Amino acid sequence: MAVQSQVAWPYFLQSLFVYDRMVEKECEVYMDDLLKVGIITNTHGLRGEVKVFPTTDDAKRFLDLDAVILDTKTEKKTVEIETVRFFKNMVILKMKGFDHINDVEKLRKAELYVTREQAVPLGENEYFIADLIGLCAVSDEGEALGKVADVIQTGANDIYVIRRPETSDLLVPAIRQCVREVDLKNRSITVHLLPGMRELNQK
Repeated sequence: MAVQSQVAWPYFLQSLFVYDRMVEKECEVYMDDLLKVGIITNTHGLRGEVKVFPTTDDAKRFLDLDAVILDTKTEKKTVEIETVRFFKNMVILKMKGFDHINDVEKLRKAELYVTREQAVPLGENEYFIADLIGLCAVSDEGEALGKVADVIQTGANDIYVIRRPETSDLLVPAIRQCVREVDLKNRSITVHLLPGMRELNQK
């Protein structure tokens, strides 16, 4: 037994090292240089305005923007902002060069981005959604759970959607009791699973 252990142990360590390198490579996701601030949902009026659903915590930040990056899925281009106003929970946006409803009808579902230089400074324990997507999620007991696939904004606390292989997604509320550590440098997030959380997320 002792001889077998001496032979098998280095191989076991080597296997762990290879596995760790595979996980590290799999989780190596580079942060986006662009941050999404809104999605065009519809046209507004006849003069080229659009309704934008803001994906930023503070919709008023559109007032400080001179331009945004328009992503139509076929191209990305910088467009100047002419006017900004608000209606209920929507931003009414007029972009330069779009002066008629016919110019903007094709922009439904297009996304609006800003660069990191244009981003609003973050507070303590605040993160850009783009930086959270792809983080490797690990429980505080060391169990690999999956990857952060999406962030659901509820208006109260966000919900982190952790995509797990061969089973249902795990929904983790972004509260201090559940999110123990976010390590952007090492692309990982440590979470504490409250009692019943696994069962709640089972299909």
